[in-house]
Amino acid sequence: MNENLFDADPRNLLLDLFSHAVARADPSENMAGLLPEPPLGKVVVVGAGKAGASMAQALEKSWPGPLEGIVLVPYGHGLDCHFIEIIEAGHPIPDSAGQVGAQRIFDLACSLGPDDLLLCLLSGGGSSLLSLPLPGVSLKQKQSITSQLLICGASIHEINTVRKHLSSIKGGRLARAAYPARTETLVISDVPGDDPATIASGPTTGDLTTIDQAVAILEKYVIKVPQAVKTVLRTPTSESPSPGHVHLSHSRLSIIATPADALAAAAAHAQQRGLTVINRGDAEEGIAHELARVHYRLVVDSDPFSGTGPKTVMLSGGETTVVVKGQGTGGRNQEYLLALAIELDGMDNIFAIACDTDGIDGASQVAGAIITPDTLSRARLLDMNPRAYLADNNAGAFFEALGDTVVTGPTRTNVNDFRAIVCF
Repeated sequence: MNENLFDADPRNLLLDLFSHAVARADPSENMAGLLPEPPLGKVVVVGAGKAGASMAQALEKSWPGPLEGIVLVPYGHGLDCHFIEIIEAGHPIPDSAGQVGAQRIFDLACSLGPDDLLLCLLSGGGSSLLSLPLPGVSLKQKQSITSQLLICGASIHEINTVRKHLSSIKGGRLARAAYPARTETLVISDVPGDDPATIASGPTTGDLTTIDQAVAILEKYVIKVPQAVKTVLRTPTSESPSPGHVHLSHSRLSIIATPADALAAAAAHAQQRGLTVINRGDAEEGIAHELARVHYRLVVDSDPFSGTGPKTVMLSGGETTVVVKGQGTGGRNQEYLLALAIELDGMDNIFAIACDTDGIDGASQVAGAIITPDTLSRARLLDMNPRAYLADNNAGAFFEALGDTVVTGPTRTNVNDFRAIVCF
């Protein structure tokens, strides 16, 4: 054990676990061994995502020959590169900078010949950044549909199913454009199961979803769709190439880091610190406040959290969703924590953290937050009603007032959400 657990501060312990999870997804530590063989022709690098700039930097340090290309990242996520152009664009709502950048990436792919290599760097957030709507769909229309999907409770898989069928570049279309050039994709996964067709909406991966599924999702969540978009969705051009498409036969993909890797790194560190670990995996999804109730029941019904046995931590990952009905601020991790604090109601010795590994929880400027046994009592001293804040989707303001937010800034990686509940 590196440190006496019983001398540790619970907050610092939780932050330490989160840091180890994020560090596991650092591309500079994991990329070099997965690089493909150089081609006979030229190498063009393209990509999109929250980890895009750090992946590009790591690639430049490891690649043995000349490089050129473009990678899209969210605003504030850029880094200096020597050969690869980094373009900042809108996330989670696409903007014109992303559309212009996506068009340039698509044109680069189309310019390649059979001896060339398209080296694609993808990570979470790439779906919003690679915004190149199909002919007949405007950027404004895609922005409206994306905004509605983000607040209705749709899962990331459902959102990306719609995105792929309104896009000229997602759902395998980028690799199809590069054919007959070879396409090699390096990925940092932010989705449970690491499905490459879902990460950044799979621009180099064949798509198993269909137009009919996309339409069903729009109807399920009563999304307002302009007639022009409905018309496009009825045309064969909206169908993305399937995995067996001949123009995807030169496309290969390797995964650099996953949410499961991050949880395993945190679990190993927790064990070194003397904790018993319950790792529930990276696939816990659903509505944030409902998952909080599930975890509360696990805590109160579990012997390891009774306080009589070894110190225990329960880890989990997976992207929850929030049905936005209020006017407040704060992302899904903070909403989950506020709901969990309400359920725990000051339960002794229970501390928890929930953060997005990219450093940005939803549309907020914080990674997430921490709760302690006195979270609710401290809030009431400030005349704050926790349930009212939860009803208003205002967990961000709640934790900011308490000084319990976790601020990291952009981590320039992304392996989805990280949650830890510790009985200390």
